[in-house]
Amino acid sequence: MEAAKSIFSYRKYWAHRFGTAPFLPTTRAEMDVLGWDSCDIIIVTGDAYVDHPSFGMAVIGRVLEAQGFRVGILTQPDWTSAEAFRALGKPNLFFGITGGNMDSMVNRYTSDRRLRHNDSYTPNDEGGKRPDRAVIVYSQRCREAYKDAPIILGGIEASLRRVAHYDYWSEKVRRSVLMDAKADILFYGNAERALIDFVHRVGKGEAVSQITDLRGTVVLRDALPDGWQELDVSSIDEQSVSIPRSEGEAPAAVRLPSYEQVKDDPVLYSHTSRIIHLESNPGNARPLIQRHGDKEVWVNPPPIPLTTPEMDWVYGLPYARAPHPSYCGARIPAWEMIRFSVNIMRGCFGGCSFCSITEHEGRVIQNRSHESILKEVEDIRDKVPGFTGVISDLGGPTANMYRLACKDDETQKVCRRLSCVYPDICKNLNTNHDSLVELYRKARELPGVKKILVASGLRYDLAVRSPTYVKELVTHHVGGYLKIAPEHTEEGPLSKMMKPGIGSYDRFKQMFERFSREAGKEQYLIPYFIAAHPGTSDEDMMNLALWLKRNGFRADQVQAFLPSPMSLSTAMYHGERNPLKPVRRTGTEVVATAKGLRQRRLHKAFLRYHDAENWPLLREALKAMGRSDLIGPSKKHLVPAWQPAGTGKSGGEGARTGRKHKDQTFLTTHAGQGRRPDGDAPAPAGPARSGPARSGPVRSDPARSGPVRSGGPRPGMARKGKPS
Repeated sequence: MEAAKSIFSYRKYWAHRFGTAPFLPTTRAEMDVLGWDSCDIIIVTGDAYVDHPSFGMAVIGRVLEAQGFRVGILTQPDWTSAEAFRALGKPNLFFGITGGNMDSMVNRYTSDRRLRHNDSYTPNDEGGKRPDRAVIVYSQRCREAYKDAPIILGGIEASLRRVAHYDYWSEKVRRSVLMDAKADILFYGNAERALIDFVHRVGKGEAVSQITDLRGTVVLRDALPDGWQELDVSSIDEQSVSIPRSEGEAPAAVRLPSYEQVKDDPVLYSHTSRIIHLESNPGNARPLIQRHGDKEVWVNPPPIPLTTPEMDWVYGLPYARAPHPSYCGARIPAWEMIRFSVNIMRGCFGGCSFCSITEHEGRVIQNRSHESILKEVEDIRDKVPGFTGVISDLGGPTANMYRLACKDDETQKVCRRLSCVYPDICKNLNTNHDSLVELYRKARELPGVKKILVASGLRYDLAVRSPTYVKELVTHHVGGYLKIAPEHTEEGPLSKMMKPGIGSYDRFKQMFERFSREAGKEQYLIPYFIAAHPGTSDEDMMNLALWLKRNGFRADQVQAFLPSPMSLSTAMYHGERNPLKPVRRTGTEVVATAKGLRQRRLHKAFLRYHDAENWPLLREALKAMGRSDLIGPSKKHLVPAWQPAGTGKSGGEGARTGRKHKDQTFLTTHAGQGRRPDGDAPAPAGPARSGPARSGPVRSDPARSGPVRSGGPRPGMARKGKPS
């Protein structure tokens, strides 16, 4: 991997003399107090402004401030006119546009495309404070306000829409958001390194249009630059299913099928998705080119990951660790969720096909030092009102990838695996958890800290490689319930998700229960499952329901797969082909997908087999499947033949004419235990995650409602979100 310019190597901009703002200004009056006559950069965001390192606008704002620039924030501006976008005046350098910690469409709509009426990133959980496709709308309004002000895009929404992408809500392939927003440049992934270089160049007078060489950015060009060679993968005939090798010493760029080609060709779209994912390793990725009309969308290679000292610097900036005072103490659920949590790392090498973290943050884990993490725990203890001694999470996109990496840098540079842990854990992966165990022990010893919980999702297939880690976790860091994500029990859907078999779950469960007994604690695993993922048949969901019943699990609320932009699962959903393997016109594995509302409702109903409202739908399906033997009164049956009075008329799980879910929290009832009281609910997830979305502030999972995983917002199965 090429050496990157250190983020510490830049001379501060002249405006550093104004010092550090207690909060970045959101009004002219606040600018006046700071003695500013103008802002150098204005960030426009769809989220409420919380000055905390789990919120993207705060991270980017503080990073730019530390470089000496004056940064203002327009938070959830009224998008119905350009007036609100003039509130801070014209920026001296540029507008920075982000939809927020979540994709705005994932934020506003359920996996059944129903409008949500709440928003975890808004004061008082109020819905309707951001527009659909916020990045595009905000860009339009900024252009109306100041026609000649440069506009740059960033955050999860822009990151996952950087090329032509399938849009679930309009059921079509849309152009790169850079084209639709008519912006000048797009930053994808964790953008600190690229943005620092960019802003200093612009600050010295370089035109934005001339900055086309930064890793982690997307720009528009008229044609292939002189001196470059083109590796064309725009067709999928028998001879062209892999990327050709470059010839000579001329730099090479990979030509993807054009927008015009993929918009009406789902199979070609699946092929394109595979190529994009194969070109995601910073050590070997080449620029990607995709024609859009008369323009070339040029995607530079991914950014070089931050070093540990650079990560420590980013997380050690002077965040107020609180919502902006203008909210007057209003409840912001996303803030409540992470206020006592600490993000210890970024990235994920799991490669789950429904999750967009890899496309946003990359597979290389970026770690903070023990000292930096412990300092943040102490800051929470000393500075955050309401702290009772409990850290709600010490984690990240996953709980236990801290300091795990490829054993050999040279091997990592050339690797093009889609996952480091599927179908098996790579022999070159270091799975030693000793540093994480040491961190847990140090954190527990801090004065004033009573309990350190781990609420991030656990990779149990990695954890079982370290019994010492599992014992440490179970003995000291579980608050009664530990969430893990087997996602399914059947090989068909698991192979499309790139998840381990249910046997890995069983092995971890044995260890979890043994160490819980040894610690004298009654603790439970809370497994997450996805309904209607590509490759899932009705029979698969039936078998999962039978597994849930045998094991005594009853999910109060569930969520179906949500196809988020850029994920491999979304390519399966749209193209009905398997992009985990080379894609051809013929001979490629066809992936059956539940697309109709009725079948998606059925898959969700299987997860809630115990709900009498779903019994008519399930009985009908079981009879059609030839499984009437599962209808009856005994424990071996899935649903009874009788129907309680007054039930079963709503149409079942997720019916449009049925009851509407309220703001959701996932509670699992263990058979014989009864519903958990609110006080026993799992601890809030930690630092926000940018990824397919599992409900919850901040994971960039557009499939699980968060800043990005494609499993669909999962009530209460909150995943971590990352700064965008």
